[in-house]
Amino acid sequence: MGESVARAMWERFEPVHDLVYFTPEVRQVADGLGLRGYWMGYFALRAAPLGPAPAAVVTSSFYVFHPDRVARALPDAWGHADPAEVLAARARGVDAAMTALYGPQVVASDETAEAADLAWTAAQAADTAGRVLGGANQALARPARPHVALWQALTTLREHRGDGHIAVLVGHGLGPVAAMLLKCAAGECDEEFQRRTRQWDAERWEREKTALRERGLVGADGRLTGAGAELRERIEAATDAAAAGPWAALGPEGTARLAELLTPLARTVLDSGLIPEGNPVGTPGGAGFSPV
Repeated sequence: MGESVARAMWERFEPVHDLVYFTPEVRQVADGLGLRGYWMGYFALRAAPLGPAPAAVVTSSFYVFHPDRVARALPDAWGHADPAEVLAARARGVDAAMTALYGPQVVASDETAEAADLAWTAAQAADTAGRVLGGANQALARPARPHVALWQALTTLREHRGDGHIAVLVGHGLGPVAAMLLKCAAGECDEEFQRRTRQWDAERWEREKTALRERGLVGADGRLTGAGAELRERIEAATDAAAAGPWAALGPEGTARLAELLTPLARTVLDSGLIPEGNPVGTPGGAGFSPV
C-alpha cells in the first residue's frame, strides 16, 4: 500500500495518541506517582516502555529535545516510580481520558473493540528493526480494555512512524534543530513555542536558521523556499514510505475500515480544544482527512 495511505492513517491515529500529552486525566496520574511537573511526567510516560533508560538514551531516541531538558527529568523520575508503575499509570490515565472525552458508551462499543483488533493487528505487523520506541511499545502486553488496547496499538504505530522519520532526517543530514526549523518554516507549528519547549537556546537556534538560509532552504521571511519545500516533501514522502508496512499487512479492506472507525475519534479530539494551536507534533486539523 502506498505512501498516501500511511499519511492518511497518521492523520487519524496521531490525535488519539496525543491524548497522553494534553489531558488532565493523564497529568493527574503522573502527579500521583510523584513525578514533578509536566516534563518529568512527559519523559517518564513516553520513555517507560524502554525500561529505566538514562537521559542520553531518551535524548537520542526522542531526537528533538536539548539534552539538558531530558536530564532534568531522567533518571530522577525512576526514583519516584519504576517503569512498570509508570506504564500502569499511563494505562489508567488513558482509560480515564478516553472515557471522559468519548463517553462510556463509545469506549465500551463494538466499534471501539473492532478498531482495537484492527489496530493491534497492524501494530504487531510493524517491522521494528532499528526502531527503538516502536519496538519497545510493540513488546508491551495487550491491555484488557479495548479502548486502552486501541490507544496502545496506535501508540506503537505512532512511535514506529516517528522512528522512521528520524532515520530519514539523519539520512538527510538534518539534526534536531534544523529538522524543527524546517517544520516551522512549513507552517506546521509555532517556532518560538517549539524552541522554548524543546529548550534550545536562542543563539543555537539562530545559528541553525542562518545555516538553512545559506543552503537556500529557508528565506529571509522564515518560510520555506522552493528548494526547502522540495526537500521537505522528499522527507515526508520517505517517512510515509517507511511507515507503509503495517497497512500493507492489514490490507486495503482492514485499513479502510480502521480509518472509518478512527475518523470520528480523531475529529472529537481535534474539536475538543485539548490540543493547542501550533503544537509541536503538527497534529493535523482542518475540515477533513485525506482519503484512504
